[in-house]
Amino acid sequence: MAESASLDTRAGRYGSFRSLRHVNYRLWFAGSLVSNTGTWMQRTAQDWLVLTELTHRDARAVGIVMALQFAPQFLLLPWTGAAADHMDRRKLLMLTQAAMGLLSLALGVLTVLHVIRLWEVYLFAFLSGSAAALDAPVRQTFVGELVGDGDLANAVALNSTSFNAARMVGPAVSGLCIAAIGTGWAFVVNGLSFFAVLVSLAALRRDQLYGGVRPPRKPGSLFEGFRYVAGRPDLRAIALMLFLIGTFGLNFPIFISTMAVGVFHANAAQYGVLSSAIAVGTFAGAFIATGSHPRFSMLTGGAGLFGRGCLLAALAPGYWFFAAALVLIGLATLTVTNRSNTIMQLTSDPAMRGRVMAIRLAIALGGTPIGAPLVGWVAHGWGPRWALGVGALSGILAMLVGLRYQRRNS
Repeated sequence: MAESASLDTRAGRYGSFRSLRHVNYRLWFAGSLVSNTGTWMQRTAQDWLVLTELTHRDARAVGIVMALQFAPQFLLLPWTGAAADHMDRRKLLMLTQAAMGLLSLALGVLTVLHVIRLWEVYLFAFLSGSAAALDAPVRQTFVGELVGDGDLANAVALNSTSFNAARMVGPAVSGLCIAAIGTGWAFVVNGLSFFAVLVSLAALRRDQLYGGVRPPRKPGSLFEGFRYVAGRPDLRAIALMLFLIGTFGLNFPIFISTMAVGVFHANAAQYGVLSSAIAVGTFAGAFIATGSHPRFSMLTGGAGLFGRGCLLAALAPGYWFFAAALVLIGLATLTVTNRSNTIMQLTSDPAMRGRVMAIRLAIALGGTPIGAPLVGWVAHGWGPRWALGVGALSGILAMLVGLRYQRRNS
């Protein structure tokens, strides 16, 4: 009996799903899975709406939408990180999730009624991006309150598993939804999906939350995170790698939509399959990550794999070869994003985590206003294969940054 209990204890401690022992994390995981599926439905539908319904295959318009959607990650820094460190994270998440849900419903209604205009899509992208900029660092640091530092790495990996499981299902469902009943209903479904997160947040057992460190408010605390990151060579190296890949490589809406429509002449359902293909790789990578300890070398290897995957996609002779290359890109993307997230959280002072995560997100996503229009211009003027070449170069350069840091600190 004692031996059986010992085995159960070790399985709970070292199992790939050990974070699910925490009832609060189980509630959060379930709500996030539903909401993430809706989010990926909307992202796929939004790109399709802009590229095929509101413009004539104008990749530049998709780039502008991406730029407006992710610009707030940079514009609202450092206030988003300070909010994550100083405010009640559960209440703040309820506010941001409700805001994003209402914006999705409004966009859906306008699209279903066939009165949506391109400038309105731009406006909704910016407003949703502003809410997401406040939501993202809070959501990432809130995981520590659900499971504690002991299971934080596993919880981050399971979050990625949830996100990428939804990424596999959402685009495919969105493609079928667009083909069957129209683009707008994908937005409506996403708006309703946010209620799952709101219910899970309301149901959390507050007495079982792990109290996070709340630093005192003082003059200059908003910019303290910049000084903290600047003083850490490892964080600086990760930040530069994320900037390169985030700015010039993580432009999948442009890559996939322009290749699908312009090169392979795919329909909405086939486009959804391609968007799900990249999620197959990210899901596999997330599942592998649940049982492994993050190392900097994994981040460097992921960057190199990303560059090679983009190169293969650029040279793809056919639809299914391109889909296979997207699986490889997805695996590499998850490796870079997950490892950087976990390393930066676990090695940062708990009182600084919110600001460090906000800086991480601002660098990884805030460069999109620079990269997305540029990549969109390349795809529109030179073709989507050249745009993927830009992504390949970003991965190779990021790998070189990682190798340089490892050589200096070996």
